[in-house]
Amino acid sequence: MLGLGQMGQTSDNLIRTRECVINLPSEDLVTQVDRLALTTGKNPVPEKKRQWGYRYEPDKFDVAGFTPMESESVAPPRIRECPVQMEGVVHDFRPFGKNVSANMFEVHIVKLHVDEKLLVGDGRRHHIDPVRWHPLIMSFCRFFGLGGEVHPSRLAESDFMKFMTQGTTSQKEDLYIAHQQK
Repeated sequence: MLGLGQMGQTSDNLIRTRECVINLPSEDLVTQVDRLALTTGKNPVPEKKRQWGYRYEPDKFDVAGFTPMESESVAPPRIRECPVQMEGVVHDFRPFGKNVSANMFEVHIVKLHVDEKLLVGDGRRHHIDPVRWHPLIMSFCRFFGLGGEVHPSRLAESDFMKFMTQGTTSQKEDLYIAHQQK
């Protein structure tokens, strides 16, 4: 299951093509991933995103310094530098959220690619060695590894995050709304 905001191009692409590649970066790719902060493939940039500081970027591979590589089962490209790449097909999607505009996607993985340096086990029972795999994790717009925070994120300092942490209404307006509902 993937949950994605409706303002981004990714939601539109998944609905239109019903295919995707989920590229999982390792901690050492944090600088390249952070270069994608505040970029969108949607043109024109939705007004709310523009207010948060987003800009249109037609070639995110170039901006991040990533290398596109052909997928085997779906049309979207994989990212060569990511040690884990999952090619997927969208089986179902629907909008969700009461106070957000988001889509939920049920994605079935049809092809898995894993860097051989991460694998252990014999030929029949390969699996990812958790000691070798150091995934990059974004949690609430901040980058983490399996330990602590690995890199400051420009997204965490953006107007988007200020909006998310401060809310859309003032405390006075919230009290007024709560009073009116009594």
